[in-house]
Amino acid sequence: MNYSFLLPDHESVIDLQAYLQRAKRLDPDGLVRLRAFGRVLACYVAPIYAGSLMDAGPTILGLRTLELAADAELDAVVPISSVLDRLARINDPDALGKQSLTVVLPETQRVSWAGIAPPRSGWVAAGSISEAKLTAVAKDGIAEVAATIPTSVGGPIAARIRGEIWGRAIDLDSQVPTGAAFVAAGLGFLTEAEEVGVYRSDGWVRLSAHHGHVLAKVSSLPFSR
Repeated sequence: MNYSFLLPDHESVIDLQAYLQRAKRLDPDGLVRLRAFGRVLACYVAPIYAGSLMDAGPTILGLRTLELAADAELDAVVPISSVLDRLARINDPDALGKQSLTVVLPETQRVSWAGIAPPRSGWVAAGSISEAKLTAVAKDGIAEVAATIPTSVGGPIAARIRGEIWGRAIDLDSQVPTGAAFVAAGLGFLTEAEEVGVYRSDGWVRLSAHHGHVLAKVSSLPFSR
Protein backbone atom coordinates (compact mmCIF):
# COMPACT_ATOMS: atom_id res chain seq x y z
CA MET A 1 0.00 0.00 0.00
CA ASN A 2 1.31 3.45 -0.91
CA TYR A 3 0.96 6.16 1.70
CA SER A 4 1.25 9.84 0.90
CA PHE A 5 0.25 13.26 2.16
CA LEU A 6 0.07 16.73 0.64
CA LEU A 7 1.69 19.69 2.37
CA PRO A 8 0.12 23.13 1.85
CA ASP A 9 3.28 25.14 1.10
CA HIS A 10 7.07 25.19 1.17
CA GLU A 11 7.06 26.74 4.64
CA SER A 12 5.46 23.52 5.89
CA VAL A 13 8.12 21.50 4.10
CA ILE A 14 10.85 23.52 5.85
CA ASP A 15 9.07 23.16 9.20
CA LEU A 16 8.87 19.37 8.89
CA GLN A 17 12.47 19.21 7.67
CA ALA A 18 13.74 21.12 10.71
CA TYR A 19 11.85 18.87 13.12
CA LEU A 20 13.06 15.64 11.52
CA GLN A 21 16.65 16.89 11.20
CA ARG A 22 16.71 17.48 14.96
CA ALA A 23 15.18 14.05 15.57
CA LYS A 24 17.82 12.45 13.34
CA ARG A 25 20.62 14.14 15.29
CA LEU A 26 19.25 12.57 18.47
CA ASP A 27 18.81 9.16 16.81
CA PRO A 28 20.72 8.85 13.50
CA ASP A 29 18.98 5.59 12.56
CA GLY A 30 15.61 6.65 13.93
CA LEU A 31 12.11 6.14 12.61
CA VAL A 32 9.13 8.48 12.51
CA ARG A 33 5.51 7.44 12.90
CA LEU A 34 3.23 9.51 10.69
CA ARG A 35 -0.47 9.43 11.48
CA ALA A 36 -3.08 11.47 9.62
CA PHE A 37 -6.76 11.85 10.24
CA GLY A 38 -8.34 14.42 7.97
CA ARG A 39 -6.07 17.43 7.56
CA VAL A 40 -3.90 16.97 10.66
CA LEU A 41 -0.59 15.11 10.41
CA ALA A 42 0.90 13.86 13.69
CA CYS A 43 4.63 13.14 13.55
CA TYR A 44 5.94 10.95 16.40
CA VAL A 45 9.62 10.27 17.02
CA ALA A 46 11.28 8.36 19.88
CA PRO A 47 14.73 9.74 20.75
CA ILE A 48 14.66 7.62 23.93
CA TYR A 49 13.00 4.22 23.94
CA ALA A 50 13.26 0.78 25.46
CA GLY A 51 14.47 -1.96 23.11
CA SER A 52 11.30 -4.00 23.56
CA LEU A 53 7.92 -3.67 25.22
CA MET A 54 9.28 -5.78 28.11
CA ASP A 55 12.22 -3.47 28.86
CA ALA A 56 12.04 -1.39 32.01
CA GLY A 57 13.72 1.66 30.47
CA PRO A 58 11.74 4.78 29.56
CA THR A 59 10.15 5.39 26.20
CA ILE A 60 9.86 9.12 25.50
CA LEU A 61 8.12 10.39 22.40
CA GLY A 62 8.28 13.72 20.61
CA LEU A 63 5.18 14.93 18.77
CA ARG A 64 4.83 17.70 16.21
CA THR A 65 1.61 18.30 14.31
CA LEU A 66 1.16 19.96 10.93
CA GLU A 67 -1.79 21.00 8.81
CA LEU A 68 -2.22 19.24 5.48
CA ALA A 69 -3.54 20.66 2.22
CA ALA A 70 -5.94 17.74 1.69
CA ASP A 71 -7.58 15.05 3.77
CA ALA A 72 -5.45 11.97 4.36
CA GLU A 73 -5.72 8.77 6.34
CA LEU A 74 -2.48 6.98 7.14
CA ASP A 75 -0.48 5.32 9.88
CA ALA A 76 3.06 4.53 8.75
CA VAL A 77 6.42 4.02 10.45
CA VAL A 78 9.31 4.92 8.15
CA PRO A 79 12.99 5.93 8.42
CA ILE A 80 13.51 9.60 9.23
CA SER A 81 16.25 9.71 6.61
CA SER A 82 13.83 8.55 3.90
CA VAL A 83 11.35 11.33 4.66
CA LEU A 84 14.16 13.90 4.75
CA ASP A 85 15.36 12.74 1.32
CA ARG A 86 11.88 13.24 -0.10
CA LEU A 87 11.49 16.66 1.52
CA ALA A 88 14.88 17.74 0.16
CA ARG A 89 13.81 16.86 -3.38
CA ILE A 90 10.57 18.79 -2.97
CA ASN A 91 12.43 21.82 -1.63
CA ASP A 92 15.20 21.73 -4.24
CA PRO A 93 15.61 25.36 -5.47
CA ASP A 94 15.84 24.09 -9.05
CA ALA A 95 12.50 22.33 -8.66
CA LEU A 96 10.49 24.97 -6.82
CA GLY A 97 7.17 25.52 -8.49
CA LYS A 98 7.74 22.58 -10.84
CA GLN A 99 6.57 19.68 -8.72
CA SER A 100 3.91 18.66 -6.24
CA LEU A 101 4.20 19.10 -2.49
CA THR A 102 3.03 15.50 -2.09
CA VAL A 103 5.26 13.30 0.06
CA VAL A 104 5.10 9.64 -0.99
CA LEU A 105 6.32 7.38 1.80
CA PRO A 106 8.34 4.16 1.56
CA GLU A 107 7.05 0.85 2.86
CA THR A 108 6.05 0.99 6.52
CA GLN A 109 8.20 -0.76 9.12
CA ARG A 110 7.72 -2.24 12.58
CA VAL A 111 9.25 -0.83 15.74
CA SER A 112 8.48 -1.57 19.38
CA TRP A 113 7.76 1.98 20.48
CA ALA A 114 5.04 2.43 17.85
CA GLY A 115 2.95 -0.07 19.81
CA ILE A 116 2.99 2.18 22.88
CA ALA A 117 0.01 4.47 22.41
CA PRO A 118 -0.36 7.58 24.60
CA PRO A 119 -3.95 8.62 25.38
CA ARG A 120 -5.57 10.85 22.77
CA SER A 121 -7.94 12.43 25.31
CA GLY A 122 -8.52 12.80 29.03
CA TRP A 123 -5.46 14.97 29.67
CA VAL A 124 -5.66 17.08 32.84
CA ALA A 125 -3.52 20.16 33.49
CA ALA A 126 -0.94 19.55 36.24
CA GLY A 127 0.99 22.81 36.43
CA SER A 128 4.01 23.92 34.47
CA ILE A 129 7.80 23.76 34.40
CA SER A 130 9.97 26.66 33.29
CA GLU A 131 12.06 26.44 30.15
CA ALA A 132 15.10 27.36 32.24
CA LYS A 133 14.60 24.35 34.52
CA LEU A 134 14.01 21.94 31.63
CA THR A 135 17.10 23.21 29.83
CA ALA A 136 19.22 22.84 32.97
CA VAL A 137 17.91 19.32 33.60
CA ALA A 138 18.70 18.34 29.99
CA LYS A 139 22.26 19.72 30.23
CA ASP A 140 22.87 18.02 33.59
CA GLY A 141 21.60 14.71 32.19
CA ILE A 142 23.87 14.93 29.15
CA ALA A 143 26.84 15.65 31.40
CA GLU A 144 25.95 12.74 33.71
CA VAL A 145 25.62 10.31 30.80
CA ALA A 146 29.02 11.41 29.47
CA ALA A 147 30.66 11.12 32.89
CA THR A 148 29.05 7.80 33.83
CA ILE A 149 29.48 5.75 30.67
CA PRO A 150 33.10 5.05 29.65
CA THR A 151 33.74 5.26 25.93
CA SER A 152 34.63 1.55 25.94
CA VAL A 153 31.22 0.53 27.28
CA GLY A 154 28.39 -0.10 24.84
CA GLY A 155 25.41 -2.32 24.21
CA PRO A 156 23.07 -3.38 27.03
CA ILE A 157 25.18 -1.92 29.84
CA ALA A 158 25.27 1.56 28.31
CA ALA A 159 21.56 1.35 27.48
CA ARG A 160 20.75 0.41 31.09
CA ILE A 161 22.76 3.33 32.48
CA ARG A 162 21.13 5.78 30.07
CA GLY A 163 17.73 4.38 30.99
CA GLU A 164 18.40 4.94 34.69
CA ILE A 165 19.51 8.53 34.12
CA TRP A 166 16.80 9.54 31.67
CA GLY A 167 14.09 7.63 33.54
CA ARG A 168 14.46 9.47 36.85
CA ALA A 169 11.82 12.01 37.78
CA ILE A 170 12.61 15.71 37.56
CA ASP A 171 10.75 16.20 40.85
CA LEU A 172 8.28 14.38 43.07
CA ASP A 173 5.31 16.52 42.11
CA SER A 174 5.33 16.29 38.32
CA GLN A 175 6.91 12.80 37.92
CA VAL A 176 8.18 14.01 34.54
CA PRO A 177 11.18 11.85 33.58
CA THR A 178 14.49 13.63 33.11
CA GLY A 179 14.61 12.32 29.53
CA ALA A 180 11.52 14.36 28.67
CA ALA A 181 13.52 17.54 29.28
CA PHE A 182 16.30 16.19 27.05
CA VAL A 183 13.84 15.39 24.24
CA ALA A 184 12.07 18.76 24.52
CA ALA A 185 15.38 20.61 24.29
CA GLY A 186 16.86 18.37 21.60
CA LEU A 187 13.85 18.64 19.32
CA GLY A 188 13.84 22.44 19.56
CA PHE A 189 10.50 22.65 21.33
CA LEU A 190 11.60 25.09 24.04
CA THR A 191 11.42 28.87 23.77
CA GLU A 192 13.44 31.08 26.12
CA ALA A 193 11.54 32.04 29.29
CA GLU A 194 8.56 29.88 28.31
CA GLU A 195 6.41 28.15 30.93
CA VAL A 196 5.84 24.64 29.58
CA GLY A 197 2.51 23.07 30.46
CA VAL A 198 2.41 19.69 32.20
CA TYR A 199 -0.56 17.37 31.61
CA ARG A 200 -1.39 13.91 32.93
CA SER A 201 -3.64 11.06 31.78
CA ASP A 202 -3.78 7.38 32.73
CA GLY A 203 -0.21 7.07 33.96
CA TRP A 204 1.21 9.28 31.21
CA VAL A 205 2.70 12.75 31.43
CA ARG A 206 2.92 15.32 28.63
CA LEU A 207 5.01 18.45 28.24
CA SER A 208 3.29 20.88 25.89
CA ALA A 209 5.54 23.65 24.64
CA HIS A 210 4.83 26.20 21.94
CA HIS A 211 6.66 24.19 19.28
CA GLY A 212 5.65 20.64 20.18
CA HIS A 213 4.84 17.99 22.76
CA VAL A 214 6.78 15.33 24.67
CA LEU A 215 4.95 12.26 25.98
CA ALA A 216 6.17 9.65 28.47
CA LYS A 217 5.00 7.30 31.18
CA VAL A 218 5.16 8.94 34.61
CA SER A 219 8.43 8.20 36.38
CA SER A 220 8.41 6.06 39.51
CA LEU A 221 12.19 6.28 39.95
CA PRO A 222 13.79 8.50 42.63
CA PHE A 223 13.89 12.09 41.51
CA SER A 224 17.18 13.83 40.80
CA ARG A 225 18.35 16.89 42.68
